[in-house]
Amino acid sequence: MTIYEQLGKRIAYLRKKQRLSQLDLALIAEVNKNYISDLERGRRNPSLMILSRIANAFKIDMSTLLQGIQDYSLEDIVSKISSINP
Repeated sequence: MTIYEQLGKRIAYLRKKQRLSQLDLALIAEVNKNYISDLERGRRNPSLMILSRIANAFKIDMSTLLQGIQDYSLEDIVSKISSINP
């Protein structure tokens, strides 16, 4: 799963936990509803400003918004470097 898909699932989870529709979240965060939909499907690369607006809409900090999201491609790079340098 890509980092964007993980982020999308996290946002969808938090949105549903707070019983918000995509439209509700979009209005509170002042972004387009279609953007929220694309974001939840992992089809967007949001800016820090957008992530900040979404975190604020959920009334959480950025670290909570990003909790559990991991860049697996970075792990692959570190693993390759580690195998070169014993």
